[in-house]
Amino acid sequence: MSYLPSTASLRTFEVAARLLNFTRAAEELNLTQGAVSHQMRELEKVVGVALFERQARGLALTSAGALYLPFVREALERLQAGGEAVSRTKQDNVLTVTMSPNFANKWLVPRLGDFAESHPEIDLRISAARRHVDFTTDGIDLGIRHGTGDWPHLHVTRLCTEWFYPVASPAYAADHTIAAPMDLSDNRLLHDQDRSKWRGWLAAFDVDPAISEQGPIFSDTSLAIDAAVAGQGLALARSALAALDLKAGRLIRPLTETVPAPFAYWIVCPRATAERPNVVALRDWLLANAESDQVAAFNPAT
Repeated sequence: MSYLPSTASLRTFEVAARLLNFTRAAEELNLTQGAVSHQMRELEKVVGVALFERQARGLALTSAGALYLPFVREALERLQAGGEAVSRTKQDNVLTVTMSPNFANKWLVPRLGDFAESHPEIDLRISAARRHVDFTTDGIDLGIRHGTGDWPHLHVTRLCTEWFYPVASPAYAADHTIAAPMDLSDNRLLHDQDRSKWRGWLAAFDVDPAISEQGPIFSDTSLAIDAAVAGQGLALARSALAALDLKAGRLIRPLTETVPAPFAYWIVCPRATAERPNVVALRDWLLANAESDQVAAFNPAT
């Protein structure tokens, strides 16, 4: 390598490598496709090897490109962290966190008073978003993601594993027979997004999944749980999102049966900033609260 590549070309390479599509990379970077192609040709001249190759199914990284990618990501993250360190010399107390609206509504927001009391020195900023942010461009310090945990370019810590189980308000449970999964045929089921989660849960306990074809559908899990709190029926809750309502007695678990959820919640941040004091403080607080939730999550009503 005769000289260092430009930051712009490295950024373009990271986006193109992630999307494996120059057209989509151009859209994300607000460039033309020709500009993206030109930057990649120039970068390949600098490093001296081809980074992409055309295949029958589209664009792919060469072995050299795959080897280069994690170094580029780490370099961009460190540059981002360095820029933040310089620009925040007077705002070291600011910590910006992103998560889904579901997690923000049902898990984090009700606990923020405790965090503020424990860490008054931290100016916490909350960004609820459905998409995964780009830490190098979006000004985010830490994220809470729902998924498999497979983000190799980030520092990843498991926050909590999840399970599905029915929840209802104490008043609703008192007025309805809910002694076994088969009893749900005589109850009103509350759904989030579609009926597939209830259908899968019922099938796991040899109950005819056709009984899931009733009850309202909500766009978010948090809305279905809130409807259960209001006594409108049985929601199939994810354990993390129902924990506070269970602790407070707004919900109970009328059945002991559970099904493991395919995904967990994870705390993620750039590796370069993982040990910043504010990041460590929030991560430790999140983990402590998630651990305390386990008792409520697995203490069904008797």
